Amino acid sequence: MHSTKDIPIKTNSSLPSLSENTFFRYFSFVALYFAQGVPEGMLLFGIPAWMAMNGKTPGEIASFAIACGIPWSFKFIVAPLMDRYTFLPMGRKRPWIIFGQLGLMASCIAMAFVPDPLNNLNQFMFAGFVVSFFGAFQDVATDGMAVDIVPTDEQARANGLMWGSKIIGVSTSLALGSWILNEYNYTTAILMLSVMIGVIVIVPICLRERECEKILPWTSGTASPETKKTQLNSWSTIFKSLYSVFSLRNSVILTLMLFIAQGSYNYIGTLLPIFTVKELGWTNVVYSQYYATAKLIGGIGGMFIGGYLIDRFGKKPMMNIYFFLMILLTSALAFLKTYWISTNFIYGFMLLYNVVYTFACIGIFAMAMQCCWKKVSASQFTLYMTLSNLGRIVFAALIGPIKGNFSWEITIFSFAIMIAMAWFLLQFLNINKQVERIVALENEDVQKQGMLVTLTEP
Repeated sequence: MHSTKDIPIKTNSSLPSLSENTFFRYFSFVALYFAQGVPEGMLLFGIPAWMAMNGKTPGEIASFAIACGIPWSFKFIVAPLMDRYTFLPMGRKRPWIIFGQLGLMASCIAMAFVPDPLNNLNQFMFAGFVVSFFGAFQDVATDGMAVDIVPTDEQARANGLMWGSKIIGVSTSLALGSWILNEYNYTTAILMLSVMIGVIVIVPICLRERECEKILPWTSGTASPETKKTQLNSWSTIFKSLYSVFSLRNSVILTLMLFIAQGSYNYIGTLLPIFTVKELGWTNVVYSQYYATAKLIGGIGGMFIGGYLIDRFGKKPMMNIYFFLMILLTSALAFLKTYWISTNFIYGFMLLYNVVYTFACIGIFAMAMQCCWKKVSASQFTLYMTLSNLGRIVFAALIGPIKGNFSWEITIFSFAIMIAMAWFLLQFLNINKQVERIVALENEDVQKQGMLVTLTEP
């Protein structure tokens, strides 16, 4: 006789669950990734430009960027906790997503009321740290739910939609936030972020992962059989499996490539507002409008073209092209100094770079997903992202010393050198070999489990 606890309860919600409806899956992840982009637009681009316009040094601006980047390097501490503990009647990751989204909204409200932020940098950086913590927290939970819910044949398209949506969120908050910052004040601009994030929290509250689950803790529903089967209940299983897959040669190569590539992206992203405002004399609003438009075009391109190109021509061939284009574009910016007086030239660089950057992010994250072992895919993918975000901190810290000792041309060209290092590592990455080794690990697991069953039989 089966226990009634194992029988899924049909709920009365008129909205289908994410596991059974493709449209709501895409809609939910697009909304959640947009919400991640909202604080990033101001923290990573708008506020550094505002600080530069108000006379802050490259070192001070880089310090703020580092404070905002640190939480993204602690994601791997959070991911196993989410894999190990959750409230299954509401889904494996949805409770964590709701918590992260509410924390993101509350931390933005708190950051809005930092007194005199430009002259209170320690408190200002701490507030940015807290906002980024909840952004990273929500990101881990969202990625984990995507691994659980999105079918394999939808992953490439979903990845393009999600990343494109995040870029659109970044560009929207950057343009709107910078305008409010100048027309009104700092507090109003940051409160605007919390309003946008607060609206989006409705999505994970209303859409359950699987049909039988609770909408809220006090409503009807139960944990689904699928989540009970996939829930990990052993710390030793999680960490032994992660060690096995991360010790593979191609895992090490991919990790180093992610560290350098993501660090390079943050280097140029933090450098551009400093360069345009301090060297070229732009205002933060002009920079924000141009850069937001460039990111918006890149995000839309990523949503509709990025995933297709990866599927059509392959991950590694396209990444070779993207890295080459980045080196070419940045070299042109660095050594065509006579054209720096042309706004169209600088905007052209921003536009082309952001399109290539978005496509490259889709490609490199698709590589990371394919190199994951499904048994621990959420924690493994998060570890890849954690180490790549550690690169963002390290490379942002290089801005002050490089600019302090070299010209703007060399400071910009340093990005091309960094990307060339990532491109070099790409040549040694063999994704097919990685997949073969993961299959071998799975077979070893099956054999071990078979031996355990044999030993425990009477």
